[in-house]
Amino acid sequence: MNNVLVVKVGGQRGVDLERCAEDIARIARTRPVVVVHGVSAMMDTLCAERGLPVRTLTSPSGHSSRYTDPATRDVFVEAAERVNAQLVSLLRQHGIAAHGLTGANVPLWGDRKDTVRAVVDGRVRIVRDDYSGAISRVDAAPIRRALAAGEVAVVPPLANSADGFLNVDGDRAGAALAGGINAAEYLILSGVRGLYRQFPDETSFVPQVSGRDMDAALGWAEGRMKRKVIGAQEALRAGVPRVIIGDGRVHAPISAALDGAGTEFRL
Repeated sequence: MNNVLVVKVGGQRGVDLERCAEDIARIARTRPVVVVHGVSAMMDTLCAERGLPVRTLTSPSGHSSRYTDPATRDVFVEAAERVNAQLVSLLRQHGIAAHGLTGANVPLWGDRKDTVRAVVDGRVRIVRDDYSGAISRVDAAPIRRALAAGEVAVVPPLANSADGFLNVDGDRAGAALAGGINAAEYLILSGVRGLYRQFPDETSFVPQVSGRDMDAALGWAEGRMKRKVIGAQEALRAGVPRVIIGDGRVHAPISAALDGAGTEFRL
């Protein structure tokens, strides 16, 4: 089963999950598909409902991530389960068997750092109660079982650990998963057309990134695009032949990206 497509669907506002599900369903009729999803919009909604502040941690190198203290971690798990169930339901409405890999079936494992260095009020401080982490391994068995049964596997941005579930970056989680199951292609949907040398100048759009341009591509990326480019690079290093960053806002976004509308990465 070497024609597997892994799709990372963002969780931010503006991503049309129904449109994505319709396109995934169309593709899943011809090839196996695994979906990794984000939870940002659902998290913001649940935090607002419960009066929980939305906070970020910024590393000394400038990378930002959601501050996931124990209370936020509990809401994050709930948000992940809700979005997962929503995607599974949408796929089934389009006549596709889908299986949400939540709870005991989460296929990702990660490591939590006991301490995190973060810039707070202009000073570097040590944070000890953050429950985010990096992927350490992929349990391919539940994914392969779902695919063998003709189902689309739907995976949340959660990782098992000795400290319970961890919040993990969805783009990099998708990269690890794609490598772990020897996927043929990994597609990261974003809120823009793809990578730009000088965003948002349309004339600077980058249709293709090859091995010699990998370091430059990371320099061109701004904001959240940096993590997507890192995810693309990690997937390639893990053996995925083709990675695409595409626009999740357009009609049939997965098909459009696969047909050349996004930025394609190859070694």
